[in-house]
This record gives sequence, structure tokens and C-alpha cells, in this order.
Amino acid sequence: MFLPQEIIRKKRDSVPLTRAELSHFIGGVVDGAVSEGQIAAFAMATLLKGMSIDECVSLTLAMRDSGEILGWIGLPGPVLDKHSTGGVGDHVSLVLGPLVAACGGFVPMISGRGLGHTGGTLDKLESIPGYNTTPDAETFRRTVRDCGVAIIGQTTSLAPADKKIYAVRDITATVESIDLITASILSKKLAAGLDFLVMDVKCGNGAFMNNLNDAQALARRIVEVANGAGMRTSALITDKNQPLASSAGNALEVREAIEFLKTGRANPRLREIALTLSARMLLLSGLASDMPSAMEKLESALSSGRAAEIFQKMVHHLGGPSNILETYQSLLPIAQTHLDVPSPEEGFITRMDTRDLGLAVVALGGGRTRVEDQINHSVGIVFHAALGTAVTKNQPLATIHAADRSSAEAAAQALLRHIHIGDTAPLATPNILETME
Repeated sequence: MFLPQEIIRKKRDSVPLTRAELSHFIGGVVDGAVSEGQIAAFAMATLLKGMSIDECVSLTLAMRDSGEILGWIGLPGPVLDKHSTGGVGDHVSLVLGPLVAACGGFVPMISGRGLGHTGGTLDKLESIPGYNTTPDAETFRRTVRDCGVAIIGQTTSLAPADKKIYAVRDITATVESIDLITASILSKKLAAGLDFLVMDVKCGNGAFMNNLNDAQALARRIVEVANGAGMRTSALITDKNQPLASSAGNALEVREAIEFLKTGRANPRLREIALTLSARMLLLSGLASDMPSAMEKLESALSSGRAAEIFQKMVHHLGGPSNILETYQSLLPIAQTHLDVPSPEEGFITRMDTRDLGLAVVALGGGRTRVEDQINHSVGIVFHAALGTAVTKNQPLATIHAADRSSAEAAAQALLRHIHIGDTAPLATPNILETME
């Protein structure tokens, strides 16, 4: 018989835990035999003492097995996905899913809501009238089968242990544990029945991992544990010292994503990262033999309109309009107040405090400060200048989309505090810092 307190003691004392012990502990988390206090003690011991690769694989598999595991038998292509650690202006998923599906992949994407300063894919999609982020299992399966992609939220049946453990980590200063982050991400991806996964680990002042060493450690651990659990995985470490796209805010980002899919034109940072992540997915799963052929397939999916049509089909399957590509400008919510923010001086944009810019969107109503908060999907910021851009005095740096004049002016003041202008352009940083196989 395994006692929760003995498992906690062993972790506290750096004694390796067996797969059976971790499976028993996670089973107790789900059925209530393990208390919140014991979950907190286990999480803190793990944060302080760490886990071996074998322990982290065992924990991940136990969390995967705590609920339903989806199967995708009979699909005529690989089942694959990508996961990002979160960012400001990051709507890559809205573009990547349809792109990969247009190239022969099947993407059952389980996404999340905004967390802290970062935007959430589900919040963005819910700005589309009628879009259902919590469909029943049969609708989810049918959408993946018919469209090649479905982007929905985590159901209560997938990795329920993760939800309980995360709720405790969130209030006990143990969110930062790389081992628990790894198990949390991968247990849900494994439960979704994936064969292949590409990770986008963000690094910079707008990321949860704000230095390269921490980002490398997380990427390395995820790749090692995922492959150890039987899911082929690679990772990119990408720069997050400025918003990824030209807009930050739910409906604004959906507009930008649709325009990318319809025209192939996009913010250069967004385009490079979205296409590179998609290409890595094609390579990892065997849908392309090398990077040039992967890129050629993706460019064809854009220029032919196939990716855009798949996005529209997915939206309709999940309750949205059947003609979103033609009607998005009028259907997506539009903020009542628009306010340009002029540059106070001439120079170069030397720094963007990305986390604070994300919080400015939250303050406008585009994110939550409490779980029960309602989001205003219309608000946000459209950026007219990027890091390193030369600007003249009074040139618009951004346009605030707000519910009223007072909140727009408050956001403008925040923006001026967090976009820094100097005499010398900063050194250029690559968008993709590292690739881990």
C-alpha cells in the first residue's frame, strides 16, 4: 500500500519515485484520497528537488491515464499538434492548424484561455459569433475527420488530474517547476491521442521563461519526456521581446489571422514563426522530406486558398458562420473608441516591455483578472511600429481599440511608458533562437 505522505517524504529526500508510486498518487488526486495540502507538499518538493527523466515520464503518463485517451483510428494521415508557452499577439494556432491540415495532417488542437498577460486561443475564437469551444466528443471527432483540424478547449474528461494539480500550484508558488510544467503540457497532448508534437517555447520579456537558459531547460525537458512517453517531439525557442503579430486583442487577432490565410501576407515575425512551426510539423510527421519541400507545400496551401477554406469549414462545423472569409469584417466585434498614440519624439524603438503591453490589453477588458470576468472581445492594440523601427515625432506608434475614451487614454499612457525610444537602433535578434530535436 502506498501512503501519500510517504511518497511526499521520498520526493522531499530526493529518493527516486517508481512508476507505481506516482500512478497511485495521481489516482488519489483524482478520487480525492490525496488532499489539497498533500498535492501542495508534493508540488513544492518537486519544485525544490526536481525529477529524473524517468520520474517525469511516469508522472506524465499517470496524469494522461487519469482520464479519457482519444483514439484516431482510420484517419488517412498523421495526428499532430503544436503547443506554445504563451505570448502577446500570438495567434499562430489559428493559421497553423488549417495550414497543416491543408498539407495532409490531422490536428486535434486542445487550446487554453488567456493566462496573466498572455492571450488565449479560445478567447480569440469566441469572438466569432456562434463558435463553440466546448463541443461534444462526437462533434470534435467529426470536425477533425472532415476538416483536418478542430480547435477546442480542454474537456473535463481529458487529464483531470492536471486541472486539480494546476489549481493548487497556482496558489502555492509552484507554477515554475519545469517538471510539473512538462507533465501538465504533455499529459493533455498525450490524452488527445497525438503521434507528433512541435513545441514553441517563448523566451524574452513577454514570456514566462524570460532568459535563454530557462527556456532551453524547459524545451529540453519537454522533448526528452515526450519522446520517452512515445510521442515524437521537437521544439523551437522563439524570441518574445515584442508582440508577435501586429495586433493584440481577441477579435483584432482573428481579423489578422483571416487576412493572413486569405492573402498570404502577414507581419514578418508572425509569418516566419507560423510557417517554420508548420514546416517542422510536416517534417516530424513525414508529410515532407526536407525544409524546402515543407515550405513549398505550405506556400501552396496559402496561395491556393486551401488553408483559408479549411479554417472557414472548421468554424462552420463548430457553430460559427459558413462564410466567415467574406463576412468577418462585419461579424467580428468592433470597439467603440479608436485612439492613435503618437510618438513623443524622433528616434528608434529600442525596447518594448511586452508583458506590460499585454497587461494593457487585459486592463482594456481583453483579458481576465478573475476567472469569472467577462471579456470584451473587441478591444486591444494595433501596433504600427516594431522593435528597431525608426520613428518620427508624432508618428502613430499604435492605435488603441477601447470601450470608451477614458480606458483608451489610460492604455495610451501605459503604452508610452512601455515602448522606449532612443537615439540608436538595437541589435537585431533572430525570431527563432534555437531548434531542439
